[in-house]
Order: sequence, then C-alpha cells, then structure tokens
Amino acid sequence: MPLVTCPNLFKGMDYTYLIIDANATTSLQLQSQMREFQDFSCAGTVANTDNGINHILKLLPDIVIVNFNESADTYLNMVLQLHQYLDKLPILIAASKTKDRAYDAIKNGFFDYWLLPYDEFDIRKTVLKLRRQIPKETVPTTLCLRTYRDYHYIDTNEILYLKADNNATDFFMRDGSKISAFKTLKTFEGTLPENFIRVHQSYILNVKYVTRINYGKGTCTLRNIEHQLPFSKSYKKRIDALKSILSKNAIASPR
Repeated sequence: MPLVTCPNLFKGMDYTYLIIDANATTSLQLQSQMREFQDFSCAGTVANTDNGINHILKLLPDIVIVNFNESADTYLNMVLQLHQYLDKLPILIAASKTKDRAYDAIKNGFFDYWLLPYDEFDIRKTVLKLRRQIPKETVPTTLCLRTYRDYHYIDTNEILYLKADNNATDFFMRDGSKISAFKTLKTFEGTLPENFIRVHQSYILNVKYVTRINYGKGTCTLRNIEHQLPFSKSYKKRIDALKSILSKNAIASPR
C-alpha cells in the first residue's frame, strides 16, 4: 500500500499524526474518529514499518499511531531504529485487540495504548492528556493593522479572504464587513498564520472556510459568501495540496 499523504498547511498550529496500519478498515476508522479534534491533522498513512520509518524521517510527524496486531515486535524494533536517526522521537501510540503487549509498549516509550476497535472515549482521554502534557506552541491569531497612530486588531479566525486593491488590501470578514489596510497583499502573505494561502495575484484565502474547489472554472467557494474566488495556474500546487487535505478529512461519496 503506497503512502497516502495529507499535505499539512497547518504546520505549527496542529498536531500532525502518521498512521502505520496494514488494515485499511481500522486505519479509516481511526481517521474518522480523529476528525473530531480540529487541532490534529493527518500527515499520512502507510502499511508497514519500512515505509513507516522512511516517512517518519521524511514528514517528521508529531505523533505516530501503530496497529500492534500486525507484529508488535516489529514496531518495537522500529522504535529502536528511530533512535539512531532522531534526537527526539515522535509521540508513539499503540493499538491492539488485546492488552497483551501494553506493558512492552509503555516500557519502550509509547505514550498510550488503545484497544481495538477504537473507542471514542479512549481517544478523547489521550488527546486531552497529550494537549496538557505536551502543549503545542501557540500561534498568534490576532493581526494588528497600524496606520499612523491608529491600531486596529483583527482576529485572523474571522477573516475569510484578502483582496488586493492597488497598493492597499481589503480584508473580508465572516460577519460581512470589510476592513482596508494601506499595505500590499504581499506584505500580509508572510505575516498571516499558515492556514492562509495565496491562490491568485489578487487573493489570499483562509483555507478553513473553503467548501468547494472547481478546477474547470478555476475557482474556490468559501462559506459565508455567495461569489467565488479565482485561483491561477501559477498557484495550482497550493490548490492541489489544499484539495488533498480537504479530501482526506471528508467522507467520499460513491461515484
């Protein structure tokens, strides 16, 4: 089974996790359970330890979740191998149908041990414990627009998108209001949190509000607005990465 990647546009904001599981059913069940936790994003899924080691080193996920049912000893050996390459290992979580190898897992540095099938309550307890014991670095969510002696503070979570207006930039907010700043769009491209991506010479959008991507028309649809925003070919790779994330965290309908 090849790696299924979930490009992470929210690095620095979310906990990223990699699943190592040859069983597609349990892997999908776990992804479905994890969607409840908005600060956790999938870095990918692989089916065996060889691919697991490779992609841990490649993607550097915060968390690795392994299905011990395949071969607990193989995964414990994987941990020993990782110590050769990484100064700091990811947070390790094991899952199994029985408690037989729970002691071995904890002894080898695993953060937690889940019983299969995945239980919503067990996962929630682990998530809460992880947030408390290993808090993620806080990313500023307030943007200060300064004009002479006027300081305007904006909650970035309330921004739908930004639009260039000559040498100024208009911020379109979730409540329908518009705020103008006398700086270029490029100024904000490197200032805003990483869930904002530039998709056009004139537009930066908040990916958390994207509900539709139309490749035929070259447009994105956002919640709370009726019109569509264009994206250009030069930014297509960013759109492809966004589509991968949205598709990974969505239930696919039959074709």
